[in-house]
Amino acid sequence: MASKFDAAFNQTFNEQMESINRSLEEDVLFALIGDINTGKSTTINALFGADVAPTSGLPGKTVEIKKYAYKEHIQFVDTPGLNDVVQTHSQETITFYKDADVVLFFLNAAGTVLSKTEAKELEKLATINKDILIVLNKVDIADDVPSLLHYIQEKTSYRFKVIPLSSKTGFNLGELEDQIGDILQKKNKELQFAKALKDKSRIANKWINRSSLAAASAGAIPVPGSDIVPITAVQVGLMIKLAKLYEKTITKDRAKELIVTNLVSNIGRTAFRQLSKFVPGWGSAISAGVAGTLTWSLGKGIKKIYEQGLDLNVETLVHYTKKFKAERENAK
Repeated sequence: MASKFDAAFNQTFNEQMESINRSLEEDVLFALIGDINTGKSTTINALFGADVAPTSGLPGKTVEIKKYAYKEHIQFVDTPGLNDVVQTHSQETITFYKDADVVLFFLNAAGTVLSKTEAKELEKLATINKDILIVLNKVDIADDVPSLLHYIQEKTSYRFKVIPLSSKTGFNLGELEDQIGDILQKKNKELQFAKALKDKSRIANKWINRSSLAAASAGAIPVPGSDIVPITAVQVGLMIKLAKLYEKTITKDRAKELIVTNLVSNIGRTAFRQLSKFVPGWGSAISAGVAGTLTWSLGKGIKKIYEQGLDLNVETLVHYTKKFKAERENAK
């Protein structure tokens, strides 16, 4: 007879896979606003590591709505501003900004930062969409960036996230990635965005840390056997997301084999058997600290294997999970 763990695992895997696959059918829409000299296209190209957006070194303004896509589900709408678009496109532009998952409002740190026109545009946008990030670009050629940041935050009453950035040098590009990811996570679209990124390592580490905290919280529940189901759900979700991120295939049987082996190798076979049967009185075999560490090392091990182009098998995974577990424990 299958253990309660087997039944719980099968249900969890099916639910997680269905939810994650469903999220990958969603489109992610970015709305970009800012003058032609604010580096919108350069930033997007740097973020995704490809010629996603057309760039131009020519001075002046465009009064056209530019729509383009990257891969299948990442879309962009680029305008210089609501006031600068010809009247026939104004309502269309407002609709794009209303529907956008993330609005990136670009300012030139080496120019006139947050002019009256820009401030007016920002306030107008804030009535249409709340998911706005201010990108203060070209900080590599600007003077006194801290003062500029303070000025923007003070003028906007600290209502928006402001990211100082140099799309030319790559400075703080990871912070922009993080802020976009935080917004998209709430909309269950973070994975879609992550798959398109140039550097997947940073967001993978974020997921691993987040999952480790979630597993630790589950492990802290003082009910016999109650922690195994939520901990497994966290680990299964992380495993599937990492596989999708690195474009790998993970089956239910392989996932179960890897998770069980990881648990057994760290808490012991007898403890796992008792826990998987939810034996009354057994107590919580996985403490909060252990649950968090096991999940963290599992994620780090899988990430390492995928990035090294190795086969995700039991032997290789156990090798890396033990290595990362020891490193984490030694760092405490």
